[in-house]
Amino acid sequence: MIKTVNSMGLFGIDAYAVQVQTEVARDSRGFFLVGLPDASVREARERVQTAIINSGFDYPTSKVTINLAPADVKKTGSLYDLPILISILMGSKYNWFEIDDAVFIGEVTLGGRLRPVNGILPMVISAKKLGFKRFFLPAGNAAEAAVVEGIDIYPVENITKLVLFLRSGEGITPAEHYIPQPKDFHYPFDFSEVKGQSMAKRALEISACGGHNILLIGSPGSGKSMLAKRLPSILPDMTFDEMIETTQLHSLAGLLGEDALKTLRPFRAPHHSVSAAGLSGGGAIPHPGEISLAHNGILFLDELPEFNRAALEVLRQPLEDNEVTISRVNASLTYPCSFTLVAAMNPCPCGYFGHPVRPCTCSKQAVSHYLSKISGPLLDRLDLHVEVPPADFTSLSTVGQEESSEEIKKRVNKVRKIQVERYKGSKVTCNSHMTPGMIEQFCILDDEAKNILENSFNNLGLSGRAYSRIMKVARTIADMDDSEVIKKRHILESIQYRNLDRKYWNK
Repeated sequence: MIKTVNSMGLFGIDAYAVQVQTEVARDSRGFFLVGLPDASVREARERVQTAIINSGFDYPTSKVTINLAPADVKKTGSLYDLPILISILMGSKYNWFEIDDAVFIGEVTLGGRLRPVNGILPMVISAKKLGFKRFFLPAGNAAEAAVVEGIDIYPVENITKLVLFLRSGEGITPAEHYIPQPKDFHYPFDFSEVKGQSMAKRALEISACGGHNILLIGSPGSGKSMLAKRLPSILPDMTFDEMIETTQLHSLAGLLGEDALKTLRPFRAPHHSVSAAGLSGGGAIPHPGEISLAHNGILFLDELPEFNRAALEVLRQPLEDNEVTISRVNASLTYPCSFTLVAAMNPCPCGYFGHPVRPCTCSKQAVSHYLSKISGPLLDRLDLHVEVPPADFTSLSTVGQEESSEEIKKRVNKVRKIQVERYKGSKVTCNSHMTPGMIEQFCILDDEAKNILENSFNNLGLSGRAYSRIMKVARTIADMDDSEVIKKRHILESIQYRNLDRKYWNK
């Protein structure tokens, strides 16, 4: 008689139902696993058989045939160990389980304990949508799964306790629903720790208010990395939906650790040796890359010109589309990647071009070559180009006079609220994501601002994309000034943030 146990599979960030169908025949011997299993799934035979015996149960000596349905979709990973084990017990003499409403996921050790697996959150969410009432999984995944309401999460430590529970209803208590606490929203870095750098702080506040990408240019030790690490502390708190999206991506990548839910906006800072696949994502079955792990947060690229040119060019389309599609022989998957790009760089190879005290040892050609490592199309996508000058002694020695992240964040939240109301009914939530039609509708310039923008566009040789970026930044500055119309001072400040267009680029 065929026994069926419900499980789940993953296809990118989406999950689908898998039925583990098992028949234990009495007239022959052997173990057959079908349904497009990969090597790790096929190895379940040895793990499951040993775990059953070591847990004190009898393993059938007759023929065992297991089908993972649907049979035309590739099954990967060790998450099918538990449903395979339960189906084998059901197909032999242990036919006392009522589990039609339950899903089973987990890797089984040889001793019968359960090990955590990746991607639990998207599977639990899908299981709830499909109408399942119970979800049995490793105890190490319980906190992550308990984020989802409306489905009972049963943390399983070992096979013996699970079988006891399925027979008697005793021994396992459903996990309590996880509710984020105020301490979960505390960011470890604060702008009050940054002395001076008022212009850079102003630019970062504009970036936070409008979701704009930003490039910090300055000599070594001027505080570029310090400033970048504090940008998440002034961004609006994530909504619960954003937390779920972010947690799912980190769960797929196996990066949750002890976190049940990602309550803080992610800050990803890959080393400049990262490959194009490391940024965009990859593998035989593509996994999220750094740009997807930065979804709803910050992607920080320090020493921007040192990154591989091919890796940087991977960023161009995701910065426009807020999603990345990875195509491989086995699958073509799309992951979300709505992030704010923060990049930092020295102004020249030695790092001291334009320094007020230390002389630059680079030739004009060396400076131009160094800056040309960043392509024009990528530079266009960086809304704000900001010089970070060396801090002076007076600023560094001043005690307790810097504005805290909490105070800045209040202003950011106020401006973001204006934008949410403005774009209500669309998918756009901040100025940086405005469509061309929205720019025409909402970026109204007065006569002085229009004249200044026209002169700057002609004199600087700006591209169409740079023009739209200037308009978006000016819209954000006007929102910070609580002005419906973009005025002269707003457009002037926006243009001054095209630093490389004005001073360095093509020099």
